Amino acid sequence: MTTAADISGKRGLLATYGRDGLIQIVLIANSVVMLAPIAIMVMSAFKGNMQIFQDPFGIPNFTDLTNFAMVVERSNFLRYLWNSIFVTGVSMALILSLGTMAAYAIARYDFKGSAFVLLFFMAGLMLPLKLAIIPLFILFRDLGILNTHWSLVAIYVAMGLPSTVFIMTGFIRTLPRELEDAARMDGASEALIMWKIMIPLCRPAMVIAGIYNVVPIWNDFFFPLVFIQNDALKTLPQGMTTFMGEYSTNYGALFAGLTLAAAPITILYILLSKQFINGMTSGAVK
Repeated sequence: MTTAADISGKRGLLATYGRDGLIQIVLIANSVVMLAPIAIMVMSAFKGNMQIFQDPFGIPNFTDLTNFAMVVERSNFLRYLWNSIFVTGVSMALILSLGTMAAYAIARYDFKGSAFVLLFFMAGLMLPLKLAIIPLFILFRDLGILNTHWSLVAIYVAMGLPSTVFIMTGFIRTLPRELEDAARMDGASEALIMWKIMIPLCRPAMVIAGIYNVVPIWNDFFFPLVFIQNDALKTLPQGMTTFMGEYSTNYGALFAGLTLAAAPITILYILLSKQFINGMTSGAVK
């Protein structure tokens, strides 16, 4: 004989399964929406212009590397790639080192005005530097760094520090102070405590801050377009415009270049995915 409790339990079980099934459907649909453009880009990299327009969703001949050879031979792709690696690498090194040190000072030392300093950094999240493009152009011209990679590095560091300080400050505040107290009792200096004890514990948060900043820096087109005029100094997003002509565009070569440009960031994310997940779930389980 079926009781009211059994019926209620079955309804609850069905509701749970229905909710979980709906969540799975939404996640799968979101994955398809996110991955479909990437798949189309990769497949188009192995096609010619005619094939792209006639059969955009067709499976190409993946052994045909004509477009990739054209990208390397008919443009300064390797030079653009090195420029992007240099600018992104230097910018991220400065962002993570300066941001972590600032966050450590705000999170661990009680001093007058610490809250104001944190709010000052957070204000940078709401003030886009593109609004100050003309003053920045004049400033870099007067400093003599216009049309150099250092103008881009300065911009990207200024853009990345607010989010890095915000992320790192919140994470460092969750770390136990007993570790620092024990190190001080053993005679460790403040610098040694930060670099040898606290920074290794902050790796998950640093990975989150790094991925959060490295993608927009790597993909940025606006600031290189404004501050870089020399072709030998162009980064990948700006350099890929080589294949976009006034009257015609080689879409096959363009998609091949975009595929090669996206590969380093994709590989970096895959390698750091474990640390990224650890950082996202840190503090969820006590």
